[in-house]
Amino acid sequence: MGPLEPPGLSRTPPSSVSYGSLRLPPSLLSGPRDTQALLASQDLSMEKLEVEPGPLPCDYRVDRRVLNEQELEETGQRSQSPKPSRWFTLPRCSTAVAWATLCRFLPILSWLPKYPAREFLLGDLLSGLSVGIVQLPQGLAYALLAGLPPVFGLYSSFYPVFVYFLFGTSRHISVGTFAVISVMVGSVSEALAPNDAFLVPGNDTEVNEIARDATRVKVASALSFLVGVFQVGMGLLQFGFVVTYLSEPLVRGYTTAASVQVLVSQLKHVFGLSVKDYSGPLSQIYIVLEIIWKLPESNVGTVVTALIASTLLLAMKIINQKLGRKLPVPMPSELIMLIGATAISYGVGLKEKFKVDIVGNIPAGLEPPQLFDYHFFGKIVGNAFAISVVGFAIAISLGKIFGMKHGYEVDNNQELIALGLSNFFGSFFQCFPISCSMSRSLVQEGSGGNTQIAGAISSLLILIVIIKLGELFYHLPKAILASIIIVNLKGMFVQFSDICYLWKANRVDLLIWLVTFVATVLLNLDIGLAVAIVFSLLSVVFRTQLPHYSILGQVPDTDIYRDVTQYKEAREVPGVKIFSSSATLYFANAEFYRQALKEKIGLDVDHLIAKKKKLIKKQRLKTKKLQKKENRQKKAAARKVPLDSSEPNSMNVKIEEMDIENAQVGGVDRPDNAVVNDKGFTLTLEALGLPQPHFHNLILDLGTLNFVDTVCIKTLKNFESGNFFEDSITKGHLFVSIHDAVTFALMQPRPRTTQSVLATRM
Repeated sequence: MGPLEPPGLSRTPPSSVSYGSLRLPPSLLSGPRDTQALLASQDLSMEKLEVEPGPLPCDYRVDRRVLNEQELEETGQRSQSPKPSRWFTLPRCSTAVAWATLCRFLPILSWLPKYPAREFLLGDLLSGLSVGIVQLPQGLAYALLAGLPPVFGLYSSFYPVFVYFLFGTSRHISVGTFAVISVMVGSVSEALAPNDAFLVPGNDTEVNEIARDATRVKVASALSFLVGVFQVGMGLLQFGFVVTYLSEPLVRGYTTAASVQVLVSQLKHVFGLSVKDYSGPLSQIYIVLEIIWKLPESNVGTVVTALIASTLLLAMKIINQKLGRKLPVPMPSELIMLIGATAISYGVGLKEKFKVDIVGNIPAGLEPPQLFDYHFFGKIVGNAFAISVVGFAIAISLGKIFGMKHGYEVDNNQELIALGLSNFFGSFFQCFPISCSMSRSLVQEGSGGNTQIAGAISSLLILIVIIKLGELFYHLPKAILASIIIVNLKGMFVQFSDICYLWKANRVDLLIWLVTFVATVLLNLDIGLAVAIVFSLLSVVFRTQLPHYSILGQVPDTDIYRDVTQYKEAREVPGVKIFSSSATLYFANAEFYRQALKEKIGLDVDHLIAKKKKLIKKQRLKTKKLQKKENRQKKAAARKVPLDSSEPNSMNVKIEEMDIENAQVGGVDRPDNAVVNDKGFTLTLEALGLPQPHFHNLILDLGTLNFVDTVCIKTLKNFESGNFFEDSITKGHLFVSIHDAVTFALMQPRPRTTQSVLATRM
């Protein structure tokens, strides 16, 4: 009876394996079958396809011998792994290297000399004006989110933008104030400088706003300095990859939760209420409860102003969406609202007649550089790190999107340095931390912007407003700024639709989204981000800890093996069990791997080892008893032998007979069903009292193994110690494919009389 053949395959020589059938010319089959010959045959097939329409057979056939890992390394002449390079190499001193390093650190030197003015200048000019028009109201509004006077929003829209123009690598993102970052800054500034700490002596309701705002500006400046230091440090240390730990569901859930906090923070300006400054976990719940409690005290004029402004803003944005392609430049709805509301407030007298809060004095001109208060560093270092990571994640995600769309590369580490320097230098000019705005970036890209010259033009427009036009917005109602903020959150609130999408696409990602959202809303932005990252990483661990285990079967007439429970036509190879895991084997899932293997193949390896150890221990005890008995017999015989020198031969004869008798009864009794080989005897399942399995070979699919730790090695050694393999696990036990292992297993001769555990192979 010859060796078995894999089911569904044609007969091949022993030690060879056959795959499908690619019909090649005889010349190719007889000669060297290299890649060029295969491509030539494919060209002939394509020419035939042009002449003879119809489906082209895509079968292929390759005849080769079964390969294990050792034979593959010899056949392919695997080279030795290269030695790891030194982590630090001394730079070469040359003009070219110095210029390349300078251009990498200061990208404007590489693209500005090649700037095609005739092609790009007009688009950048129009784009810069459009972005500046949008950035003006957003800068004023987002300063309120940060808990600062509006003019500091203009400062943060000028200095950092110009710095990014010099150091940034993205051509289309618009850096500056951003709602999420601003509300993170506001949570810190309001926590360290609450209203209750600046009450006027003798008056429990009046707040010294000048002293409070001055302290909050110092907090925001110190925060911007630390954010810049963190971002520059991570960029220089090549930590741009840190953003990869923020998955898309995490970022979208976090920004959605931040938008909820932005909405809650603006409700007091919409209703004209004075609310306490809460910070820490559940602060948003406390704010909402207090606003609900004080709703009867709302200022009617403020509510009406906010409702009218929100309605008009939404209407203008809808018009922009409907007529966007027909309009040369998007309608500046926020700027129109600012100018119109300021004029109406001044003409009607909303402050005097209806007690509507207004922006107030906006100082003209630029402030000289000032040193921040470093005493706040210990209290804000955690928040600064969270802001640096979130700000970079938002900026690099948008930068990558625009880079792929327009065909240029965005450097992660240089972006970290650019944002860090923007925040670092901005901290000396009383700016709060900045990032990238999605709405302004879309305006910059959609209105024809091609480079960061558009950003420089927008910053110059903000500079003109700061120097000459800022004081014109004295009568601007704060409710208008709150309306601008709330209406611009519309795009973020659309992200609630992610729940329905993720429910259908991936429930684990949905869980990450929900945990991130709930943790951020309830625990505040910094703690919520930490919880979200930890939970996201743990979800990866859980998914690898609880993978899908399966028994594979062969798809008929192929060398493909799939899960027999998912593929109806997949059939198990008789006498062979193929066990597969969808994740790598490591310390977190080794126990689950062993348990799943026991359930799938019906053989408990741990129980087998325990039985073996118990039987060996029993044999050792029996051996010791026999040895003790033998020693007693020797001593007794020695006493009975007469010490007559004339009878030495009789003594020797008696001792020899005794040794022979002891040899017959002594030693280790071999089990009746053990298999004898050149290494002694090996215990069998029958000898151990275990049921015989219905297979003779076990194949472990380790195709998903991407790293090996000590627990993985011990798990495989566990099979080895249970005589689950003939010899120690070597490269000869590892095959290049499942089909190679199956073919090798079926070609091996097996004992007919005794079925031993050692017949199982990997």
